[in-house]
Amino acid sequence: MYQLKKLEVTFYEELAKLPDPFAFSDGSRVKTAADWKRRREELIKTAVEAQYGTLPPEPEFLEVEPLYTPGPGKLENYRIITGTRACPVSFVMQVQRPKKKEPCPAVINGDLCWYGPQDRAIWSMFTEAGIIAAGFNRTEIVPDIRGAKRTSALQRAYPDKTFGGIAAWAWGYWRCTDALIKLGLCDEHIVYTGLSRGGKTALVAGAVDERAWITNPEAPCAGGSLYRSRMRAITEDGAERRSEEYDDIVKTFPDWFAPDAADYIGRVPELPYDIHELKALVAPRIFFNSEAKSDLWAGPLQAYQSNIAAREVYKFLGCPENILWYWRDGYHDQNAEDFGMLLNLIQNRLKGEELSEKFGYIPFDEPPSIFDWRAPARED
Repeated sequence: MYQLKKLEVTFYEELAKLPDPFAFSDGSRVKTAADWKRRREELIKTAVEAQYGTLPPEPEFLEVEPLYTPGPGKLENYRIITGTRACPVSFVMQVQRPKKKEPCPAVINGDLCWYGPQDRAIWSMFTEAGIIAAGFNRTEIVPDIRGAKRTSALQRAYPDKTFGGIAAWAWGYWRCTDALIKLGLCDEHIVYTGLSRGGKTALVAGAVDERAWITNPEAPCAGGSLYRSRMRAITEDGAERRSEEYDDIVKTFPDWFAPDAADYIGRVPELPYDIHELKALVAPRIFFNSEAKSDLWAGPLQAYQSNIAAREVYKFLGCPENILWYWRDGYHDQNAEDFGMLLNLIQNRLKGEELSEKFGYIPFDEPPSIFDWRAPARED
């Protein structure tokens, strides 16, 4: 039986209850699946764009230029050229595909800026299972430099949009999906994954893009766990550490967020959104949150609380089995164990492979509920 030593939580504080994702802006409440679709469009405005800025739109064009294509089983490179004709955006997508001709499932990761490129053993883990491993360096789209001016090609292409870095990088996931489809490489089973700021990006990408079959943020921290609570605990190395908070992330990385995000510094209970709504936007598609027990900056209790709140939407849509999470020992990383869990989930849904007992386990006492609403009874 899978079991970890429990996390010793030394402090927990609830700042406010979570907003009700079923409540329309006019005060009425979701009653049917059709209602949820309309509410989903509201939440893209109130939980995604209000947080990360107005999204860059669908491009005017998209071209894929082969740079190095040694064939299946080898690392291939393609240049994606997209955006507007007046101001094109260019970045490289790396692809390793199985030794098969037909379209395959694909895992897309935007973190090549720090994996550089990702561990080949991990890529091979997927390709040997018949799954494409694709990656891109999101910082080619918008630099990840504090205080950088809005001078990237994407920002010049859409000067009227207010997107910050997270939304810009999510746009990169969408364009990689376009490219894989255009090349005829992938089928309908598209997976978005990433670590930390890349996890926030994968969450936004999967929340908005309904082509994402599985959305898998790893340790996305404050922008991917929860804002309305905070905690401290003792890590495996015996140190007491705290979770990241809204004020921390917005003060440090204002260029990731909407221009007015700083207006809520010191006013977290007044935020018009919280992260459970981003996770709920993935429903009824598959959401999988992977975390590490001693990664306290990522807010283990907050991640769990937002998962539980988002699960109410999954219950409403009749698919609670499509929201999953797991914790392992250790710290801030996306390692072979984490990717192995993602592969296990993929194989479970594609081939009926038994799910690991690690799914659903939490290495801490369950925190108090931070929401006082529940899924309404469906009327359709």
